[in-house]
Amino acid sequence: MSIADTSCDILFFGALGDLTQRKLLPALYQLERANLLSPETRIIGLARDSEPTESLTRSEANLRRFVAEAEIDSAALQRFLGRLQFLDIDFGVAEDYRALRSLLDQRPGSTRIFYYSTAASIYGMISAHLDAAGCIDEHTRVVLEKPIGHSLESSHEVNAAVAQYYDEAQIYRIDHYLGKETVQNLIALRFANNLFGNQWNQNHISHVEITVAEKVGIEGRWDYFDKYGQLRDMVQNHLLQLLCLVAMDPPSDLSADAIRDEKVKVLKALRPITDDIRTSHLIRGQYSAGQIGGETVPGYLEEPDANTSSNTESFVAIKAEIRNWRWAGVPFYLRTGKRMPEKLSQITIHFRQQPHYIFDPEQRKLAENQLTIKLQPDEGISLQIITKDQGLDKGMQLRAAPLQLSFSQAFEMSRVPDAYERLLLEVIKGNQYLFVRRDEIENAWKWCDQILEHWQDGDKPLPYAAGSWGPEASDAMLAADGRAWHEHD
Repeated sequence: MSIADTSCDILFFGALGDLTQRKLLPALYQLERANLLSPETRIIGLARDSEPTESLTRSEANLRRFVAEAEIDSAALQRFLGRLQFLDIDFGVAEDYRALRSLLDQRPGSTRIFYYSTAASIYGMISAHLDAAGCIDEHTRVVLEKPIGHSLESSHEVNAAVAQYYDEAQIYRIDHYLGKETVQNLIALRFANNLFGNQWNQNHISHVEITVAEKVGIEGRWDYFDKYGQLRDMVQNHLLQLLCLVAMDPPSDLSADAIRDEKVKVLKALRPITDDIRTSHLIRGQYSAGQIGGETVPGYLEEPDANTSSNTESFVAIKAEIRNWRWAGVPFYLRTGKRMPEKLSQITIHFRQQPHYIFDPEQRKLAENQLTIKLQPDEGISLQIITKDQGLDKGMQLRAAPLQLSFSQAFEMSRVPDAYERLLLEVIKGNQYLFVRRDEIENAWKWCDQILEHWQDGDKPLPYAAGSWGPEASDAMLAADGRAWHEHD
């Protein structure tokens, strides 16, 4: 790729926070290393009590910590640090934005990108102060980190506050899963291959699984996580975005709104989880003490600073149904949890069996093609096919074997770009197709809110041992349909 020809000022609110230091600055460094930043681009960190020299030293140390040693290029690092500067600013003090305006006025005409790496509750306040100081114009872009609210109502309030100062075309709502190479490949896989395009419906697909499993617990984020839980933290954004990309109809073109229009249609078609299907379609759990990798780990209620009476869920499994012509009768099984046996994010498409089976009936359980799209830890695609076993004495004995595509191996990539690298590059270019539109956010919250309402009566989540795949009820939900989660096969 050539050097990005758009010079800009990229400004991070919350520049000394974990997200900026761990993910965002390393991602921009990788763009620097790949010569994808315009020579005139500036990177400005905004934080309270930010002493410039000390902040720059801290950021360099974190770059060396979070970027692989083999990827540290001295020349690229020095160029990057030369772009980076810090400004001490209290986000709640209007007068502090005057210094920011003066800094921006040094580069009139440059595109301004404000990245709000802060709590969503102050997005509106920051926007108001920026506007009052004259820092926002028609060319300004703003990046909003999730979660945007904790319900439909609060999400609407945050979005409405930001919308007073930015048009929708200026707003880039991040879901970092959309920046993963494999997620982007879903569009190419589905719509550039007739093999799949013609089979992608209820006539040929029996069910779909989407799993996002984490080995870690709450990692010292008790106060944050206990207010949100796994449904708000993972299902409302990541899992529903993946579901939309799997289930959406072909867009008319690859423009941002054409793609997002189709995703919104899926969200609107989701069957509500009502009381009559609550027990059969919805499982939530909370991890207890257990072992992961031979190490004993505490339960959720035993974590530091825990509220021992908390009913917050760390695991969710949902049988989702889409009420439209393409997916009628095809369940989408969603599952996400903390303290799972491994870190795993994958989508598995299960194709229907042939209506008439001519081989040994005992082998019929093999006769299912599965397409697995793995997002992490190793990005790639695997298609399970059925073939004859090799050997003169095997007769017509069948076996299941995968056709595998590993992105890092197939494309001779020394590294798969991090999602934030792709997303930041698209913001710089002004492309919105990997970002979430306001009506997507709000329709996702609308569906999740009715699930949260079921849990307000104080029902306790089901326990599951750390290091397991969740409560037994999660397996039973699929067993009731004659199925099992893919990694149990």
